[in-house]
Amino acid sequence: MIKFLDLHRINARFEVEFQTKFQQFLDSGHYILGNEVASFEKTYAKYCGTKYCIGVSNGLDALILIFRAYLELGVLKKNDEVIVPANTFIASILAIKEVGLKPILVEPSIETYNISTKEIEKNITTRTKAILVVHLYGLLAEMNSIKKIAKQNNLLIIEDAAQAHGAIDDKGGRAGNLSHAAAFSFYPSKNLGALGDAGAITTNDAHLNEVIRKIRNYGASSKYKYEVMGTNSRLDEVQAAFLSIKLKQLDSDNEKRRNIAKYYLSKIINRKVKLPYYSLSKDHVFYAFVVLVENREKFMSYMSENDIETLIHYPVPPHKQLVFSCLNIKRLPITETIHNNIVSLPLSPVMTSLEIERIVEVVNDFS
Repeated sequence: MIKFLDLHRINARFEVEFQTKFQQFLDSGHYILGNEVASFEKTYAKYCGTKYCIGVSNGLDALILIFRAYLELGVLKKNDEVIVPANTFIASILAIKEVGLKPILVEPSIETYNISTKEIEKNITTRTKAILVVHLYGLLAEMNSIKKIAKQNNLLIIEDAAQAHGAIDDKGGRAGNLSHAAAFSFYPSKNLGALGDAGAITTNDAHLNEVIRKIRNYGASSKYKYEVMGTNSRLDEVQAAFLSIKLKQLDSDNEKRRNIAKYYLSKIINRKVKLPYYSLSKDHVFYAFVVLVENREKFMSYMSENDIETLIHYPVPPHKQLVFSCLNIKRLPITETIHNNIVSLPLSPVMTSLEIERIVEVVNDFS
C-alpha cells in the first residue's frame, strides 16, 4: 500500500536529533515559554522575513488571536465584514465567527482554487474591513492584485498560511510576510509539521505583536499583571524544539515536493483527470496535489484497489456544514464543483521513485 502520507517515515529522519533535544528539554527544568520557544520564534521570523513571530497552540488559535488583537487595538470592531474564500478549510471561517466578525464567503478561481480577485472586488462594501487570504494547498494567492485592492479600500490583509510554509512570491517574499499578519498551523501533516498541535503568527507590526503575546498568555504583560482579556494558547516547548530541527530541512523538502509535482504534471496524461495549476515557480509548495475528476468515488475506489491511498481536501464546503447554516448561503457553484470533484494524490518528500512512478501508471490507466 502506498500511503497518502507516511508521517513515520517523514519524522524518522530526525529521530536522533529529536531524542537529543528532548533530553535537553528534560534536563532544563523549564517547560513553558522557555528558550526553545524563544529560539524558534526568532528563527522562524527570520525565515519568513518578518520582525516578529509568536508561537501559539495551533493554527486556529493563530487566526483567532490575530482578530482578537485587532479588536483590542480598535482596528476592527464587532460585526465588521471579513472577506474569505468559500472553499477554505473550516478553521478560517470559525476564527472570524469566534470573535464576532462577519465572514463574507466569496468564490475561488476554478483554475487555481485560490480566492478570486474579481469576486473580492464584487463583495466589498462599506462594512468590509479585512481580507483573509488562504494560500490553499500550498499555492500563494494573487497577492500583488490583492494588495492593490486592499490599499484602494483601506483593508487589512491577513494570511491563512497554514498550508504554505516556505512558499515564495516573484519578488522573493515568503508566505507569512505578504500581509499585515499571518497565521500558521504546524499540524503534523503540514510541510513544516510538529509532532502534535502547534501554530504561530508572523507580523511586522510591533503593537500587534505586543497585544498577541499578552492574549496568548492569559492577557499578562508580566507575571500576574493582566492588561487584556486573554487565553492560554502558548506554543509547547517540546514542539518548538522539534520544529526548529525540522525547519532546517523545509526548503529542501519543499523542492522535493515541487519536483514530484512536476513529474506528475508531465507524466499524467489521462483526460479524465484535471491536473492542478502550477507556474513552475516557488510560489507553490504542494501541501497537497489536488486533481479534479468527475466520478470521484469511482476514482478513489479504483486507486484503493491498486493499493494507493487518496484523500479529499475537503469533501463538504463550509457553507454546506450545519454549523454555518446561519449564513443562509444557498449556492456557490464554483466552490461546490471543487468540493464535489477534487481528490488529493500522495505527495511527500520521502516518497520513492517507484511509488511516484506507480501512482502515475495507475492514474493513467483509470477509465
